[in-house]
Amino acid sequence: MVVDDQPVVRAGFAAILDAEPDLTVVGTAADGAAALNLAADTRPDVVLMDIRMPGMDGLTATARLTASGSALKVLVLTTFDLDEYVYQALRAGASGYLLKDADPADLVAAVRAVAAGDGTLAPPVLRRLIESFAVGRVAPAVVPPDGTPAGLTPREAQVLTLVARGLSNTEIGVELNIATGTVKTYINGLFAKLGVRDRVQATIRAYDLGLVRPRA
Repeated sequence: MVVDDQPVVRAGFAAILDAEPDLTVVGTAADGAAALNLAADTRPDVVLMDIRMPGMDGLTATARLTASGSALKVLVLTTFDLDEYVYQALRAGASGYLLKDADPADLVAAVRAVAAGDGTLAPPVLRRLIESFAVGRVAPAVVPPDGTPAGLTPREAQVLTLVARGLSNTEIGVELNIATGTVKTYINGLFAKLGVRDRVQATIRAYDLGLVRPRA
């Protein structure tokens, strides 16, 4: 589903995605309120969500969609690559962001990545975004005597830390001397335990838990 208050932008994104054999646009909306209603009717897997819209903005709509219990994922659209609204959208549950001037191929790849649970932020970009806005906002970690955040095993904490540092499953396997399949099992378990949908949200949780700290 494509949500944007500009008709030309909305139609353009929809046309690009609908041209792909494995993607179908189930609907478009011009504001957040319309998006909530349309999502309830069409049950999209991915929602492209503009942030700045009249009426209900994309931040509010993202929070409501991701809190609804639906399995859909939100990919926010923005004009600027370091927009504090993007940070807020990630906090609201978005799975990543895409610049509005992205190439069509990047748009398609981003939607596929979000649908697969990988998020759309390259790790260095994600770290830059968080480090730009998270200083002073990262909650103190809750750490029991064994040194791991509450609820995570030592190995889970290791895996989550490496995810937050931008390592791929293969790289994590090499770092920890375990099979790539085992890494995937750990990550799927982390997603369930932390209540997150993808690596982007998992990375934000790693910052919240104090496993990774923004650079000063």
